[in-house]
Amino acid sequence: MNEKKRVPASPKTRKFARELGIDINLVSGTKRDGRVIEEDIKKFVKGISLEKNYDSKNQLKSEYLHSDFGEVETKEIPRIKKLAATHLSHAWNTIPHVTNHDEADVTDMENFRNSLKDLYTGEKKKITPLAFIIKALVATLKKFPSFNSSIDEIENGKMTLKKYFHIGIAVDTEHGLMVPKLRNVDQKNINQIADELRITSDKCRKLKIDKKDFYGGSMTITSLGGIGGSFFTPIINFPEVAILGVGKLRKLHSHVDGKSNERIMLPLSLSYDHRIIDGAEAARFNNELKENLGRNFAYRLAL
Repeated sequence: MNEKKRVPASPKTRKFARELGIDINLVSGTKRDGRVIEEDIKKFVKGISLEKNYDSKNQLKSEYLHSDFGEVETKEIPRIKKLAATHLSHAWNTIPHVTNHDEADVTDMENFRNSLKDLYTGEKKKITPLAFIIKALVATLKKFPSFNSSIDEIENGKMTLKKYFHIGIAVDTEHGLMVPKLRNVDQKNINQIADELRITSDKCRKLKIDKKDFYGGSMTITSLGGIGGSFFTPIINFPEVAILGVGKLRKLHSHVDGKSNERIMLPLSLSYDHRIIDGAEAARFNNELKENLGRNFAYRLAL
């Protein structure tokens, strides 16, 4: 891009625009000499709307209203979902998504997790599988650094490799889906991560989370484990290049030589940006992740 054609804006404002997937050169600046500020970008996002009618070549125009066929109710879309809509649409339309589905045997991890007790009270510790998954994901990212990167859309042909490990967690709230980041999880143990998960999720549900906590991520985990379902196709959280979808744990029964064997399996759905990551690398990433979630790794994570 020609530097002379770039609109004037601070590095912070440019970063804000990139995080939202907005081309800042399309935004009209309200400050002196057309300088763009964050408020200009917010107004630009708010002004984006879908065409009410499509060209007749692509789709027939609607001649009727929904209310012509029965009783309806009109409600405002929650503000958080409106903000997310633009971000998700940009990610889906600009990133060539590919999803790799797999399953991890987490029998040993689950047996270990369920055996954890408080040293003082003797009560069972309430640590969710997600805390272990986060640690396993970070260990995998260290071996596959391209998954902890972003494409620089201004400097074409370049990518930013991140040396930090800030994992995004999709939190389901009544206001909409929020994706705050847990910072430097490579430096925290299972107990610390479990505590931070509870605190961060609670802040999201009470709308007390800091705006800055939604930016600067390495990779995101979105989990349906507490609701249900197995495999799905999660949308990459731009400007990240991969996202891990986790399904509900399921028990797998097998019979060998007359003996019954039960294993606990975790569905994995890894979506990745095909501009940076190819299928073979994604498969190897999943294999490493499964190994990290498997035998004996859970014991080392808890230390």
